[in-house]
Amino acid sequence: MNKTDATAVATQDDWSIEADLDAICDATGSAWSALRGARVFITGGTGFIGRWLLESLRHANRRFGLDAKATILTRNPGAFAKKAPELAAYEGFDFVTGDVQTFSFGHEAYNFMIHAATDASAALNEHNPRLMYDTIVNGTHRALEFADHHRAPMLFLSSGAVYGQQPWEMSHVSEDYTGGPKCNDARNTYAEAKRAAEMLCAIFSKQNGVSVVTARIFALLGPFLPLGTHFAAGNFLRDAMDGKPVVVNGNGLPCRSYLYTSDLAAWLWRMLLEGRPGSVYNVGSEESVSVAELAEHVAQRVGTGEFKVLGAADTGWNPGRYVPDISAIQRDLGVTRTVSLDDAIVRTALANGWNRRT
Repeated sequence: MNKTDATAVATQDDWSIEADLDAICDATGSAWSALRGARVFITGGTGFIGRWLLESLRHANRRFGLDAKATILTRNPGAFAKKAPELAAYEGFDFVTGDVQTFSFGHEAYNFMIHAATDASAALNEHNPRLMYDTIVNGTHRALEFADHHRAPMLFLSSGAVYGQQPWEMSHVSEDYTGGPKCNDARNTYAEAKRAAEMLCAIFSKQNGVSVVTARIFALLGPFLPLGTHFAAGNFLRDAMDGKPVVVNGNGLPCRSYLYTSDLAAWLWRMLLEGRPGSVYNVGSEESVSVAELAEHVAQRVGTGEFKVLGAADTGWNPGRYVPDISAIQRDLGVTRTVSLDDAIVRTALANGWNRRT
C-alpha cells in the first residue's frame, strides 16, 4: 500500500474531540442514569486517562442534564488549570490538593470512587522504585478506606503488567492467566505494586464488603497522550509529525495493541456503573502489532513514510507480547472497539497539531 492510499484509510475530515465525546456518551448509553445527581471522587483525574474521564463526564452532564459532581484529588491543581483551563473552571468539578497516600475523607458524601492515581513513569520505576511501590500500594489502601467509609463502589485502574511476561506462544492473555513478573527484579516494581494493590482490593472486598471492579489496562492511543516520554507510540508520532524518520531503537519484535481513548473511557464508565462487584477485566485492543509494524503505520499515516529499525538489544521491561484477550468484558458488558489503529494514530496526531495537508 503506498503512502497516499494508506493515509486515505484514516482520513476523517469531520473528526473532533467533541465527536469522540459524543461517541463515549452513546456507547455508555442508559448507564449514565446511575450518575444523575451523584457525587464521584476521583484520584488521578488530572493524568492522561483521568482527563478523558473528566472530559466525558462534563460532556455527559451537558448532554443528559445529569447534574453529577466530581471531586478530583491532585498534587498540583494550578498546573492542571494551565493545561486544561476549561476543565479546571467547570462548575461541576472541585479540585482538591492532596497526596493519594494520606488524603482526608472530607465531609461530603460520595456515591462512586474512581482510583486512577498511578505514576507510570519509566524514570521513576528505574530510579526510585520504592517511591513508586509505596505510591501505588499505600495509595490504593487509602482509596479503599475512602470507598469503605462512604460505602461507594470503586473502579480501580490496574494494568496488564500484572501478568508479567506473556509467553510468545500465547497470542492473547486472559484474566485467568496466573503468570506474574519476577519479584526479585526491581524493574518489575510497577507490575508487582499493581498486583499487591489488586490483592488489597480483594481483601477489602472480603473483610469490609467494599465493591470493587478492576480494569487491567493495556497500551493506549489518543489525544492528551504525552509525546516524547517512554511511550513508543508517542515517540513515533513526535518524530513523524516533525517530518523525521520514525526510529525503532530495538529490534522491533515486541508486540503490543492499542485501544483508542474514546473506547477506553466508554468501557471504564460501563465498568464503574454496571460492572459486577469483584470482577476483573482486561481493557485494551486485541489487534496485535509489532513495534516495527507500529512504526511503519505511524510513518505512513502521519510522516514521510520512512522508518528505521536499528536492532539494538531491548532493555525494556517487556520485550515480548503485551496483547489482551477481551472476550470477558465484551461478553459481560457488551462493549466493542470502534476505532481502528490507523484512525487512532491519525486522531492522536491531529489532536497534537498535525496538519495532514502540509
